[in-house]
Amino acid sequence: MATSIPVTKSARQALIGELIARQPIRSQAALRQALVAEGIEVTQATLSRDLLELKATKVRDREGHQVYAIPSDGGVRRAEDATVAGLQRWCHELLVSCDRVGSNVILRTPAGAAQLLASAIDRAVLEGVAGTLGGDDTIFMICRSEEAAKRATEYLLGFIDTP
Repeated sequence: MATSIPVTKSARQALIGELIARQPIRSQAALRQALVAEGIEVTQATLSRDLLELKATKVRDREGHQVYAIPSDGGVRRAEDATVAGLQRWCHELLVSCDRVGSNVILRTPAGAAQLLASAIDRAVLEGVAGTLGGDDTIFMICRSEEAAKRATEYLLGFIDTP
């Protein structure tokens, strides 16, 4: 039997984040079943709102299945540490390539993952990066100088081999 968790919005959303981080969740129905297994009943409408507020998106996993992902690791660490850990995780899982063009960088991800990674980059507030635009599988990262683009590219590529 699962431990009882207070059914507050915050507790429910924290659990949703943990479930999505722990296991591949392919649908709202699967997520709802996982919540029921944890002792939390939720309507489909509430679950949809929770996913929207958590900025959950569907990305393709390594096997090509679409699964939910949330652009924050949900850890109980300082905000800066969580942001860097989240960026590291998303780069490791989603960053396919970087191509520097002057002071801009084009980043490639699997289909459907660009907005998730772009959001993580924006939240990390990298020095010299003005912002990102995320499409389906491509991110346009605008940097303030060619040197800033070089530093940001090296920083992000450094996370690819980091587990």
